Amino acid sequence: MSSSYPKVLVCGGAGYIGSHVVKSLGERGADVLVYDNLSTGHRDMITHGELVVGELADTDLLRKTVINFRPDIVIHFAASIQVGESMQKPFNYYYNNVINTLGLLKVISEEGPGALIFSSTAAVYGNPDKIPAHEDTTLAPINPYGTSKLISETIMAELAALNKLDYIALRYFNVAGADPENRIGQKYKAATHLITRALKTAKGEFSTLKIFGTDYETPDGTCIRDYIHVTDLAEAHVLAMNNLLKSKKNAIYNVGYGRGSSVWEVINIAREVTGVDFSVEKAPRREGDPPKLIAGAEKIRKELDWIPKHDSLKFILETAWRWEKSLDVS
Repeated sequence: MSSSYPKVLVCGGAGYIGSHVVKSLGERGADVLVYDNLSTGHRDMITHGELVVGELADTDLLRKTVINFRPDIVIHFAASIQVGESMQKPFNYYYNNVINTLGLLKVISEEGPGALIFSSTAAVYGNPDKIPAHEDTTLAPINPYGTSKLISETIMAELAALNKLDYIALRYFNVAGADPENRIGQKYKAATHLITRALKTAKGEFSTLKIFGTDYETPDGTCIRDYIHVTDLAEAHVLAMNNLLKSKKNAIYNVGYGRGSSVWEVINIAREVTGVDFSVEKAPRREGDPPKLIAGAEKIRKELDWIPKHDSLKFILETAWRWEKSLDVS
């Protein structure tokens, strides 16, 4: 590791979460290189460092990039992430999230740095029998997205046991919001996440917001999720990176606030924040969705001293709304 801040290769660093992590790293003085195919990422979301446009499947280019840049650590965001899509296109998810991840692991194991922060998901828990879900909760994914991430986690654990890899996997819950400075935010071409779709409906981009399932065994019948602000998640990556480089201790951490909000609660706050009483439509349950998913995140608070700054659903929506409105004039 360099004498100042580390050199970091960020795969998928032009995407939503990746770009916020790149911003946090760059502001701390890290030497950042982004590797992204720009399929869902955007050049203008990269606030620091250089960009190599490439596919994870292009292991020759990936290897050349690693050899030339010589990173101290790699952060891996380059994955397919939509639960519903994974049910329709499972092979795409297994190929991109497992095979391409395996290729990346092989390159960094052979060429260095052999250290990785991995973007995982609460979807590995499936429909947990106990809420909140903790890191030792039974892993039983109910969609190909969650399964693909669990397979990757299993591979990393086995490589670590063989001294081929040092890693930390962060299991995200529902990430939302935008940079409070409004420099970057979510720019998905086809938004599927609830908060983004609600705000786009308020803007008039969609005629109505569909609620997928209103008959779950929850207080108001809709799914409950643990929403985390993207900036707090970015901070968790920085803490995990610094800890891994210092201690070489492999670990898995949940990243969430430990409280849940229902779909109806999100809609009501979205209406309050936007001032728009947008239309909603009840729809059948979406295949692959658990009724309730809340993080047990005491471990990351204790071991990495992670202290969230934006634990407010209203603040999450306010920053996301400010970003959505800025897209009209960008």
